[in-house]
Amino acid sequence: MILEQFQLNGKVALVTGAAQGLGQGYALALAEAGADIAALDRADVTATAQAVAALGRRCVALKCDLREATVAELNQIVGDVVAQLGRLDILVNNAGIIRRAPALEFSEKDWDDVLQINLRAVFFFSQAAARVMVPQGGGKIINVASMLSFQGGILVPSYTAAKSGVAGITRALANEWAKHNINVNAIAPGYMATDNTAPIRADANRNQSILDRIPAGRWGTPDDLRGIVVFLASAASNYMHGSLVTVDGGWLTR
Repeated sequence: MILEQFQLNGKVALVTGAAQGLGQGYALALAEAGADIAALDRADVTATAQAVAALGRRCVALKCDLREATVAELNQIVGDVVAQLGRLDILVNNAGIIRRAPALEFSEKDWDDVLQINLRAVFFFSQAAARVMVPQGGGKIINVASMLSFQGGILVPSYTAAKSGVAGITRALANEWAKHNINVNAIAPGYMATDNTAPIRADANRNQSILDRIPAGRWGTPDDLRGIVVFLASAASNYMHGSLVTVDGGWLTR
């Protein structure tokens, strides 16, 4: 039956940035589909862990500030997930930050912090996960891209650079790892009501200009991404490699 292909029973998923918002939504969707969860964030992930447990799934809480994490530490985190949950089948590279300033004034620290979390950690977490997935016979890596993987944006040069890079490494890793039955794809959310977009939503004029361009007429929510993350994590997407799937309320169609 087709619905059986979407089940994740017996799978283990590592979700970064899982304390709240989209990351928490991804973690709970995967748990509802049957996966056990390793929830990583620099903030407290207790609420996510409790919600996963209420669904009858195991959850390991991991704390890490990816702004400071070394490659060795990222590898250790993956090792800890395997040690505690027995395997790693799904990686969701969701953690991300954004810094806003005119390009003429943009600081080196704001550039480095965003690239460190949004791009460097994505690659090295993927590398660490793939080293587990190859001997296991396969796995699913789901990166979180953005509308700014396609567009330039305003006042966010480091974020745009990072998310454009996420699109590129999604394709590059898919090329190398498809032969190992590892599917590397990306979700590109549109304008979502999260902490990252709070300053924009608080600006009445900017908020309205965005809503006027979205055919769906509203900001997205974590619930709008539940189906796509389960799909990309499941056997139903086994022939998808290197795809960027937009979930944007129609933003790019305009």
